[in-house]
Amino acid sequence: MSYKILHEPFLSIFLGNQTNLEAIYLAMLSLPFMDTKSLIKESEKYIMHTYSRNPVVLIKGRGTRVFSPEGKEYIDFVGGVAVNILGHCHRRVVIALQKQSQRLIHVSNLYHIEPQIMLAKILVEHSFADKVFFCNSGAEANEAAIKLARKYTKDMIGADKYEIITSYGSFHGRTMATITATGQEKFQKGFAPLLPGFKYVPFGDINALKNAVSPKTCAVLLEPIQGEGGVNIPPPDYLKHVREICDKNNLLLILDEVQTGIGRTGKLFAYEHFGITPDIMTIAKGLGAGVPIGAMLATEKVANSFVPGSHASTFGGNPLVCSAAIATVETILEDGILLDYCSRIGEYFLSKLKELKNEFNSEIADVRGLGLLLGMQMNIDCSYIVRECLERGFLINYTANNVIRFAPPVIVEEKEIDLLLNNLKEIIEQYDE
Repeated sequence: MSYKILHEPFLSIFLGNQTNLEAIYLAMLSLPFMDTKSLIKESEKYIMHTYSRNPVVLIKGRGTRVFSPEGKEYIDFVGGVAVNILGHCHRRVVIALQKQSQRLIHVSNLYHIEPQIMLAKILVEHSFADKVFFCNSGAEANEAAIKLARKYTKDMIGADKYEIITSYGSFHGRTMATITATGQEKFQKGFAPLLPGFKYVPFGDINALKNAVSPKTCAVLLEPIQGEGGVNIPPPDYLKHVREICDKNNLLLILDEVQTGIGRTGKLFAYEHFGITPDIMTIAKGLGAGVPIGAMLATEKVANSFVPGSHASTFGGNPLVCSAAIATVETILEDGILLDYCSRIGEYFLSKLKELKNEFNSEIADVRGLGLLLGMQMNIDCSYIVRECLERGFLINYTANNVIRFAPPVIVEEKEIDLLLNNLKEIIEQYDE
């Protein structure tokens, strides 16, 4: 694959007569790297131990494949934890970053930013929303949503309404507000006292939600599909009933689409599957196809409560990341091809997982998911399966202790899925032995 480069003055100075970007890309990949063992030693010396890292260093990638310094190839079914929606180093994203980096990398939000304006317009025109706030991550987007929900309610209804109902098994981020919103104690351990004003109910239990509403409630915050909680799908019409409860009680509905948004489920946003619209929505992960960007979207009525000084982000929506996000969203939306493909390949993947479950009914408790956010709940040690897949050249991970989560790029092919499933079959068979 070769790329054409724009002949701009600064680029010409840097590249001379070189007009083949692929040659430059290959030359960069040939640069010497430290070996895996040495890099891991340096990592353990200098980086805080906040992750249980696999003993692998990844230095380059293309499409669904990533590579170690020694050249070992892995097929990526983690996708940067649902981030690399278009795969690694997608052509249009790379070119967008290159072009924008020559023009303007960062400027303060004290000024209007062209790529930010363009991205906001695309997101508004393809969603329920009227306004967008840009930040750098899903946690920041959820933090902004929590603040907006409380401020809107105080502005429009009264100061005594501030509680937000979330669900057990949810995950909303790592800030103090978002770990409090997260209905999993393991993420909250050691950080008490948590922030007041949050209630938790079982995900999918509409009666529990209805009973949790009090005079102090201002909003309900839910993931349409719980990703970190184990790829949990709500019962049919659950979100419709949630919407009805919010309308009846004058509450805001906030949907956390950090994992499900930007084509992951076969539609641009997961709420489209459920016949509802939220008042506020958060997105991140796939939005930049690998660059750090988050966004909070809202109706104009709600968004009007954010005025100058209410909220801000120094790097939020800077020119570089917005250019990458524009390329990402335009690629996802183009003729609906990738969205249709995500639905079809997701159905194929799920059908193959169901076949595997039928074969290993005692080892596999359940398979579930939508599009290319899929989970396989295990009755056997998930860490063993992850390690064995790594040895065989597949990146997978597990969450909620016993659910293997698959979130590959939407360009994953049937033959790659078949290859993974054949290896999973052998690994489970060996585990029995």
